[in-house]
Amino acid sequence: MDNKYHNKITIRDGHIFDSKKEAQRFTELSILENAGIIEGLELQKTFELIPKNGSERAVKYIADFYYYDKEKKTYICEDAKGMKTQAYIIKRKLFKYRYPDILFREV
Repeated sequence: MDNKYHNKITIRDGHIFDSKKEAQRFTELSILENAGIIEGLELQKTFELIPKNGSERAVKYIADFYYYDKEKKTYICEDAKGMKTQAYIIKRKLFKYRYPDILFREV
């Protein structure tokens, strides 16, 4: 199945991913977690960028992957990006501003 950006929806280990690239990165991160290099791997973690204001909804960013890197001693948020939309670029900037202690990585 294709989506509007021509990615192939991929199922891996019971999880549905928006692309083959994202599914492959999940496999890599799972290996690192099993080896004890990272821990607490979360998929599709939601971060609030701008809180709800009156009748306006909050602005949120959903990370493809979030985990703790034991060697770097830091939390990492990853996005398996193909197409960088304007909305994504703005949310990435807001994320880095709002969560400066979390390393943001595009893979």
